[in-house]
Amino acid sequence: MSLLSQLSIAKLPFELFVGLRYTRAKRKNHFISFISLTSMVGIALGVAALIVVLSVMNGFQTELRTRILGVASHLEITGANNQLDHWQNLAGQVVLYNKKQAQPEIMASAPYIMAQGMLSYGQAVQGALVRGILPEEEDKVADIGKHMKVGSLADLHPGEFGVVLGTDLAMALGVSVGEKVVLMAPQGQFTPTGVVPRIKQFKVVGLFQIGMYEYDAGLALIHMDDAAKLYRMGDNVSGLRLKLDDLFDAPEMAAKLGQNLQGNYFITDWTQQHANFFKAVQMEKRVMFIILTLIVAVAAFNIVSTLVMAVTDKRADIAIMRTFGASPRSIMSIFIVQGALIGIIGTLVGAVIGVLIALNIETIVPFIEHLFHVQFLSKDVYAISDLPSKLEWADVITIVIMSFILSLIATLYPSYKASQINPAEALRYE
Repeated sequence: MSLLSQLSIAKLPFELFVGLRYTRAKRKNHFISFISLTSMVGIALGVAALIVVLSVMNGFQTELRTRILGVASHLEITGANNQLDHWQNLAGQVVLYNKKQAQPEIMASAPYIMAQGMLSYGQAVQGALVRGILPEEEDKVADIGKHMKVGSLADLHPGEFGVVLGTDLAMALGVSVGEKVVLMAPQGQFTPTGVVPRIKQFKVVGLFQIGMYEYDAGLALIHMDDAAKLYRMGDNVSGLRLKLDDLFDAPEMAAKLGQNLQGNYFITDWTQQHANFFKAVQMEKRVMFIILTLIVAVAAFNIVSTLVMAVTDKRADIAIMRTFGASPRSIMSIFIVQGALIGIIGTLVGAVIGVLIALNIETIVPFIEHLFHVQFLSKDVYAISDLPSKLEWADVITIVIMSFILSLIATLYPSYKASQINPAEALRYE
């Protein structure tokens, strides 16, 4: 069957038909086939790596935000010298302002006392941030109650001097629930023998585990009344914590409250308090995207060498097609189709592999760690000890388009050179 009859049966454009035929055909020169396969595999690996790495970066960003804001707050209002008097009046102003809004955005508020402390048990001593809270109010603005391993925040009662510790802090002290630790406040008190630190015994009534080492190893929660007595705050608190309906509205809400609240207050939001975390992750994501894009580019430009050798191998075929009336543009299109097909197959295979790994990475990584007895992320070094993943389809689409464009660009030069072959010169020695 002639080429024209095959073409009419296939009902494909001439350039597409020949390009597909060249791609499928068995080659006498096996080295060209090997280079084509290498290019395809390289593109697939690069695309898969890009999808997996960006998914992990997205996962880290989401986990950092979730875990940080599970302990910290969307907004904090404090006064001068880190003290706030008449906090009930301030809370009333916040509630009144929120009611005036067409769409109330402030979901809850809670006072707190924040101070440094030194915890000791037996021979073990650990520094910690001590936060005095009202348990019933704290549950409205933070998620610590959802991460309790033993006990609950409701076990903190005023005057009973109970403390809830992070699991890593309790482990470092060697203390368990029901035992007593000594809490030393850095503010001293004057005695006839000199200045001595204020010391009080606290009973461990609960343990929490956020999954973030910074908090699990360095935060202790006590009742706000007990904190006020230990740190001699009187009726004052350190500040007021607010939880918003949409955490991304925090900067705008901080500005609005600053204009409407009566008094001299300092208002900070989570984007200011933890900006370095999220900027670092975003910067790493961009850098990794650039680095892995270069890997895809190197694999894609292997298509250049594949097509250059293919053009040399098909010089006689090109000359015959030109003799039968094929235009230079048609010849160029044939080799663009051939090179683009390598890029498309590699990109699609890589996208499928990358998506499958990204969706199952939380299963794959623990299996590898168990199999080889290693730990990729040590929790005393990294903020998050698990490898999270969040697949963003917008990232996948961007990567697929970028890979296809790079593959297409790689086909232009050899395809152009093929279109410039002189039929008479090509057939002279055939």
